[in-house]
Amino acid sequence: MATEILMPALSPTMEEGTLAKWLVKEGDTVASGDLLAEIETDKATMEFEAVDEGVIGKILVPEGTEGVKVNTAIAVLLEEGESADALPEAKSGAPAAEGPAAAEGAPAGAGEAAASPAPAASAAPAAPVAASGERIFASPLARRIAAQKGLDLSQIKGSGPHGRIVKADVEAATASAPAAAAKPAASAPPAATGTTGAPAPAAAASGPSADQVAKIYADRDYEEVPLDGMRKTIAARLTEAKQSIPHFYLRRDIRLDALLTFRSQLNKQLEGRGVKLSVNDFIIKACANALQAVPAANAVWAGDRVFKLKPSDVAVAVAIEGGLFTPVLRDADMKSLSALSAEMKDLAARARERKLAPHEYQGGSFAISNLGMFGIDNFDAVINPPHAAILAVGAGKKQPVVGDDGALTVATVMSVTLSVDHRVIDGALGAELLQAIVDNLENPMVMLA
Repeated sequence: MATEILMPALSPTMEEGTLAKWLVKEGDTVASGDLLAEIETDKATMEFEAVDEGVIGKILVPEGTEGVKVNTAIAVLLEEGESADALPEAKSGAPAAEGPAAAEGAPAGAGEAAASPAPAASAAPAAPVAASGERIFASPLARRIAAQKGLDLSQIKGSGPHGRIVKADVEAATASAPAAAAKPAASAPPAATGTTGAPAPAAAASGPSADQVAKIYADRDYEEVPLDGMRKTIAARLTEAKQSIPHFYLRRDIRLDALLTFRSQLNKQLEGRGVKLSVNDFIIKACANALQAVPAANAVWAGDRVFKLKPSDVAVAVAIEGGLFTPVLRDADMKSLSALSAEMKDLAARARERKLAPHEYQGGSFAISNLGMFGIDNFDAVINPPHAAILAVGAGKKQPVVGDDGALTVATVMSVTLSVDHRVIDGALGAELLQAIVDNLENPMVMLA
């Protein structure tokens, strides 16, 4: 029987994506695990694998199509012996745009709603949902077999990509077992994500509309730049963050002379190993150790409760063309400076190529945004939910300071600002966390203990 290949959810928060490239063509035979296509989310380009075997009978969505909703049919898979000639004409699962928006190349979603694809021959039952309302991800063939056997898919654990239920999972289930009622899922916190890791609403509901702005600048020369998925999500998430998170800010100056001297000594010793430590590497380590020293601040906001984390998972903002990523260095307190340096370089390089997997930019309890390299003295960073804090790092500059003995000297001073979510961290606790970061950076040898 012919089955539909559906647009996959390649991350827990993905709602739509771009079908960047087909890696197969109509008539190709595929097996479970074969690569079918490259899918672009708002963050990365990822490969999509087949979960069933068969022959590609018809491609419904051409490559390059944007705004393809999750669970939209993108192709039809035929079983052995079936012919594509028997398939009815199927409508493309690509979103349809009409009117001026389509003519001017507006981004997907700017026009009419996505067209519903016509069902393929012997289409599988509709995608099931659990009693909690959450969607259950299963292949069309798995859904059909489960319906025939009277099995409850919510009681079957999937072995496919991202926990998707495939044919083998259903066949392994006991056919005679009665379908168990799906248990209500426990209340779960929002998915921990990077700066643009959560789904964005159609538009950020703030400021004048596009039509109103166009009228204001009707007599001026300008270029209209459509928003891509990443920019839309950044706009929505940061608007949400500033509106919903009660920020407060703590500021400190940090003397860097001891750290710069120590860094120079370490780099000379590591020169033969091809390792060169940056000031940012020390900042990451200092923040990771501080989260261990002040464990009450190593926490995230989970809707109606707080989750206190045990590991120090530190996210670091990386600017890329058109947006930014916040890759996460997991267990950063357990890693050496050289290991952190190498991992950060790798994550940053792959972030700029949009090659990070979701687990590499989701999670963490704390973030760092360093604009010192751009000459910025100080700034206030926006907290990346569900994180409870983010450290904004300015440039280190020489300036006159008064020493402990009252003498006037010149020192390299770096200004930092800790943005804190008051729902999770109170003022005194935030001050304690920032003090621990300062102590680590002004006494860098303790970070090696």
